[in-house]
Amino acid sequence: MKEKDILYTTDEQATPSKENVSTAVIKRLPRYFRYLRILMREGKTRISSSELSRRMNITASQIRQDLNCFGGFGQQGYGYNVNYLYARICELLGVGAGLQAVIIGGGNLGRALAKNEMFEKRGVDIVAIFDVDENLVGTSINDIPILHIDEFERYAATHTVDMAVLTLPKEQTLDMAHRIAETDISGIWNFTGQELHSIESDLVIENVHLGDSLMTLNYRIVSKYNEDRNG
Repeated sequence: MKEKDILYTTDEQATPSKENVSTAVIKRLPRYFRYLRILMREGKTRISSSELSRRMNITASQIRQDLNCFGGFGQQGYGYNVNYLYARICELLGVGAGLQAVIIGGGNLGRALAKNEMFEKRGVDIVAIFDVDENLVGTSINDIPILHIDEFERYAATHTVDMAVLTLPKEQTLDMAHRIAETDISGIWNFTGQELHSIESDLVIENVHLGDSLMTLNYRIVSKYNEDRNG
């Protein structure tokens, strides 16, 4: 197994990638997934890029460019077959791939994620939670067993685990990332607030900063208040 070097990084550092599809396009794929689900619930079987653009508030040209990165999926004069496009987007996003995850950190956030239907709806099965708290170890949440963190390597070696969801204290992030890098786990979903960066492309890391989203909302609210006062 190749050693994966895990480093702290700043927002200004870009993650190396061999992919031809831009990060911006990849980040829009889940929006297509959500909107196509809505269209299917509405009974829509066909949609044009123009109508989809109005719903998603992005240009029709951008939609066509995004989908052309993966082959297009549409027909001129017909638009997109909603069920077919949804199936292909699901395929791209691994919804039917049977991915399995472990949560590392059984605190409030870890337990909340374990109870969230988001994983199941997106085809990810949480198979275990790891923690150091002896009061939690041996119990379960939503039938997901909570194991001691000392069992992590053995579990990863004897079970199929595709991703690790980090919800442990910030100061423990780097050490845990190194431990994960020594296993066959392919990705990290990092909620700790400590940015991680993988030199090796075979360990995929997605850093989540809930505080960034909150502060973006703060900015927009304060800006609106200022505009109202000055208007």
